[in-house]
Amino acid sequence: MVEDQNDKLLPIANVGRIMKQILPPSAKISKQAKETMQECASEFISFVTGEASDKCHKENRKTVNGDDICWALSSLGFDNYAEGMGRYLHKYREFERERANQNKANCGIAAGEKREEADEQIAHSPTALELRVLEKAPAAMDEGFMDWVDLLEGKGKK
Repeated sequence: MVEDQNDKLLPIANVGRIMKQILPPSAKISKQAKETMQECASEFISFVTGEASDKCHKENRKTVNGDDICWALSSLGFDNYAEGMGRYLHKYREFERERANQNKANCGIAAGEKREEADEQIAHSPTALELRVLEKAPAAMDEGFMDWVDLLEGKGKK
């Protein structure tokens, strides 16, 4: 029974890693604190996803997408999160479109040359920057979620 419940929770190691990133290096985190945060974060995800799923069900759709999650965040009163998530989702979709177009355009180029070009483009792409900022996001979150999103967009403090 406990094992079934743990299957629905975020991995505790990941939760602990995120918590450690925001605390001073000398800080310790108790097992109880990690477990409490694990349960809260997992419940929040379930809460938002459930709201998005209800919307999809009413619209006779089976797939929950990013727009549904943004809608759910907003309808549940998390407008700041919905706004930031919407901006991130837009940037992610732009990057995916560009990557798909590059893949189509690059058919026929020698594999070795293509790989080096692709690596260079990916290294300098906005999403690569966003991923580097995401690794540091917990440290920025104490200033507020919108500040964190601004960091993703290159507008915030560094």
